[in-house]
Amino acid sequence: MVSVSCVRVTVLGKEREHTGTVSKIAMAREIERKFLVIHDGWREAATSARRLEQFYLFVADDRTCRARIADGQEARLTLKTGSGMNRGEFEYDIPLADAEALRDSAVGHIIEKTRHVVPNGPHEIEVDVYEGDLQGLVVAEIELGSEDESYDRPDFLGREVTGDARYLNANLALHGRPDDDGNA
Repeated sequence: MVSVSCVRVTVLGKEREHTGTVSKIAMAREIERKFLVIHDGWREAATSARRLEQFYLFVADDRTCRARIADGQEARLTLKTGSGMNRGEFEYDIPLADAEALRDSAVGHIIEKTRHVVPNGPHEIEVDVYEGDLQGLVVAEIELGSEDESYDRPDFLGREVTGDARYLNANLALHGRPDDDGNA
């Protein structure tokens, strides 16, 4: 974290000032596996939930820029690079007002979902229950420290879709729900 007296940023041609702490999570590798969820057995083990609204500012084959608003209270800008299970990830907290202003520049649909956290041994499984155009889709992700790290696989995890680009949130925003998602 960096403490600053004032940062000037320009969003959609309008200059804004931000005073206080600017936080940056350093370049990280995001290593995650993604699964379709086949039943609600996870619900009783969930320890928290957050409502997320996210939208994309650009999407390319190997990079995206996303803004996410959590519980209508805080916002984060995320840049992802690469493809597959192991991708680069840069995340920055941004003022909520800036994220709301950026919403009008979204490409594709705005994704609305509730993210539930389910403890799973030394890991956490994040279960995303989608709303709106993606209603009925339920996807779980587990972040790992390496591509070959072992983990317990609970029975609510169905087909693995880690390598299926249709289940990337950016593609869900651009193309909607895949026809054969198994959650219907």
